[in-house]
Amino acid sequence: MPLPCVETQTGANPQWAVIWLHGLGADGNDFSPIVPELVAPGWPAIRFVFPHAPVRRVTINGGMPMRAWYDITGMEIAQRQDESGIRESIAQVDELIANEVARGIPAANVILAGFSQGAAIALSAGLRHAQRLGGIIALSGYLPLHLKLVDERSTANQDVPVFIGHGSVDPVVPQTLGMLSRDFLRDLGHAPDWHSYAMAHQVCAEEIADLRAWIGARIAG
Repeated sequence: MPLPCVETQTGANPQWAVIWLHGLGADGNDFSPIVPELVAPGWPAIRFVFPHAPVRRVTINGGMPMRAWYDITGMEIAQRQDESGIRESIAQVDELIANEVARGIPAANVILAGFSQGAAIALSAGLRHAQRLGGIIALSGYLPLHLKLVDERSTANQDVPVFIGHGSVDPVVPQTLGMLSRDFLRDLGHAPDWHSYAMAHQVCAEEIADLRAWIGARIAG
């Protein structure tokens, strides 16, 4: 069953789609307010899709049910990873991309974005996706199941543009994790655009401005 989503379009007959995955405990409404700040005048119409993650019990939060792309079992978030939950979310993202293709937007015009847990899934799903995508945006996240990506990554997205942004004083997902993910992708031959910001586990105005320029370059290209 497709995930429920919040959607907004910047114009009629969108030519591009941005699928944006929220962080742990949030929902699809979390990032929808930044659309006006991300979009520049003169861009072709874009459909922004903000899916709601399924509700599941999250171990680190005392087993409390909340929207989450996968379970987190402890403070060392990159250890003892919930592989089944991660793979379930990857499949759901594949379905979201297929839905945009069915609505007339080619996969090459789909940008997959995410924050925190959403960034982890955006990287995991995007780099494995069989069709070439327009780009991947990972904010304040990391790459889970990284060793398995070596054999599972898609040749179609070997050179997909990747934007990685992270706060230098992030207490939730340490910037070190983001840097390790960046370096791992570089070792695999990817060329992620790395951006560090003087902030915690959040998004700042400078990052939004950089994203606007980066998305604009993809659209213009």
